[in-house]
Amino acid sequence: MKILAIAEQRNNQFKRTAFEVVGTARRLADELGATMSALVIGSDSASIAPQLEASGASHIIVADHPKLIAYSPTAYARVVAEIAKTEQAEVVLFSASSMGRDVSPRVAAKLEAGLAADCIALWYDNGNLTATRPVYAGKGLLDVTINSAVKIFTLRPNVFPVGTPAGSAARVDKRTIELCDADFAAAVRETIAAGQKKDVTEADVVVSGGRGMKGPEHFAMLEALAAPLNAAIGASRAVVDAGWRPHEEQVGQTGKTVSPSLYIAVGISGAVQHLAGMSSSKCIIAINKDKDAPIFSVADYGIVGDAFEIVPAMTQEIKKLLAR
Repeated sequence: MKILAIAEQRNNQFKRTAFEVVGTARRLADELGATMSALVIGSDSASIAPQLEASGASHIIVADHPKLIAYSPTAYARVVAEIAKTEQAEVVLFSASSMGRDVSPRVAAKLEAGLAADCIALWYDNGNLTATRPVYAGKGLLDVTINSAVKIFTLRPNVFPVGTPAGSAARVDKRTIELCDADFAAAVRETIAAGQKKDVTEADVVVSGGRGMKGPEHFAMLEALAAPLNAAIGASRAVVDAGWRPHEEQVGQTGKTVSPSLYIAVGISGAVQHLAGMSSSKCIIAINKDKDAPIFSVADYGIVGDAFEIVPAMTQEIKKLLAR
């Protein structure tokens, strides 16, 4: 059996999820005595490929093309499908990131493969690769197996460990993929670097705000709390719909799914759509003035009170603790 792990990168920097996907591929390969390869797609990405050794990659395939300096779902899908066919991969692993969710169904169609999305566990059961994934907005868990010859899984970020070194230097194999204009839906004329804002899907701590923040100007209070925690800022759908925060920060069923070590929900009532995106967090702290808010049903710690009094006090105490 051959396992292919897709190592996601942006601007020649690996996402944390790349190491999680490679580490999971290494674990599965070791358990079954199979072989694994990691695939890096980009432009001039060979220099970063050896970094995947730290997560157990023993064979790294680099698919470089000048036009792949920017993400293109159609081009990425073609590259992954061609490499998977060449390597005769029976299992393909993606991160359940925005890119992974975009590309994996396209690859599944090209390979006539079954797809299990947003998996939170992956293991072998009597020779069958089995995945656990949330269903019904996170209210239940479903164990699934795939019967097709090629099986594709996307792994929820921050759930799987990053893996450990395989013990030997990885073999880096450069591949040339022929791409044409039809593989790119848009042409990149200029690339402008955005601000270095933490991605909620990769952050170990997330501080999210809801309608209880009363306005966009009050998110500065949450940013002050996030700063000493090195946290990312998240938001509920209501906040994003109101234009208070960008969509890239939305946590929930129609936004991003997060699984940080610590999730702090401030002024968020906890609609089922929001809970679907954050209920797998390892520790949840909820701050809300409504003692009956649904968010408290999933919270490990709940504080009933005025967020505009509680959050500044919490921020000061955290700063004091970190200063010791």
